[in-house]
Amino acid sequence: MWSPSGERRFRPWLGAACLSGGVALVLSGSPPYERTGTVDLYLSTVAAEGIVCPNVAEKLSDVPAAAKAEVDRNLAQLDKQLQEANDRLATSAGEGGPNFIQNAILGPLTDKRAAAIDRISIAIGRVAERPTGLDDLATCSLDDAQNPAEAGLSAGDFVDIRDVPKAEQPQAGENASTGTYASQCGTNRDGHSNTDNLILAPGMSDGAQLRQDYVGNTSTDAFSTNESLAAADTTCRTGDDRSAYFWPTLRVRGSDDASAAGDDTNNAGTPVQPTSVKLEYRGNLTSEVTAAPRFLRMVSGDARAATNGAENARPTFTCTGFTDRLTDKYPICPSGSDLVRVFDMPSCWDGQNLDSADHRTHLVFPDETGACPSGTEAVPQLRMTLTYDDVPTSGDVPYAVDGFASEQNDPSTDHAGAIGVMSQRLMNTVVRCVNSGKDC
Repeated sequence: MWSPSGERRFRPWLGAACLSGGVALVLSGSPPYERTGTVDLYLSTVAAEGIVCPNVAEKLSDVPAAAKAEVDRNLAQLDKQLQEANDRLATSAGEGGPNFIQNAILGPLTDKRAAAIDRISIAIGRVAERPTGLDDLATCSLDDAQNPAEAGLSAGDFVDIRDVPKAEQPQAGENASTGTYASQCGTNRDGHSNTDNLILAPGMSDGAQLRQDYVGNTSTDAFSTNESLAAADTTCRTGDDRSAYFWPTLRVRGSDDASAAGDDTNNAGTPVQPTSVKLEYRGNLTSEVTAAPRFLRMVSGDARAATNGAENARPTFTCTGFTDRLTDKYPICPSGSDLVRVFDMPSCWDGQNLDSADHRTHLVFPDETGACPSGTEAVPQLRMTLTYDDVPTSGDVPYAVDGFASEQNDPSTDHAGAIGVMSQRLMNTVVRCVNSGKDC
């Protein structure tokens, strides 16, 4: 992440723990994660390539369940409209006269946003009181301040893992739940990938605007429903786990980047699959856990962190043999050591909702002590650990994760998602293992 001065800011949660032991990492710092009105993973809120739009999602803290699908579709549409406008801005430098940007980009963007916002109001108004004041959020403006991401990916975004300080191991409390449960779901050898995001953009093709890889549920795409997920096949060894686990594709950079990118011009390089994917459900440092509900939506990280700031960013990288060293930059691993990406999901549930308007406030992270905030209960924390043994270590920019064009593949934008689709029997087993201190 970048500070206003352009210096990369160290994220305090990366010093919280190493990747050994049976207790969940405390990925915290000053914990902003339980705040309401936090930005969406794919925000339609702030600058991307110079255009600033008001945040619509933060004005919708209580969306009725009956309107949620329609609201989510249109929030995702707002984000896609902003991305398209920024792409147009980036490719039209020098075109037209003094009013070109207003007439050709900002004006049409305002009209499209007004229509999407109106659809959101109508959807809510069918089942509850229609929200007021949203019409004022349609107009966007040009931000002349340079987006730090515009500088592009460089050698400065990489670090030799041997130069990263060792992290501290967290201390489990007397009532900690220290067991684990591992779900074995393969490594996406079948090539289940798409540019959809079922959590953030349901019903919208290319809603993620970057390529994502999946394990677990074999049917996951933008048009999946809870019912279709529950009926689908799974790559997991136990058929009782039909959860959808996904993350952005990692690509190796090289001289043939343009041809390897295919239709995805935002992300250059050759896609590579992890050689191992570890899906582990872990406990809480201060208490036992309770069962998580089926179809719970989980997100970790911010795909626009280079633009939005560090509030929701949680990039965590390391290398095998050095897992007591965690970094928010892309690590360069020495010979014989493999690249590792780590995603810890939030694990403090509000006890009621499977999702929320911002896709965060229903499930938040523990605080710096490992305790869940008041009004939430600890559920098993999912940790996804991806290992790659075929990533080069030479060159200024040897690899990167997929991202928005505006984010320039900044390492701070690494993120992941999951939808829990375990049977109640399996979830009970997970809770029993975690609370008893066993590794299952």
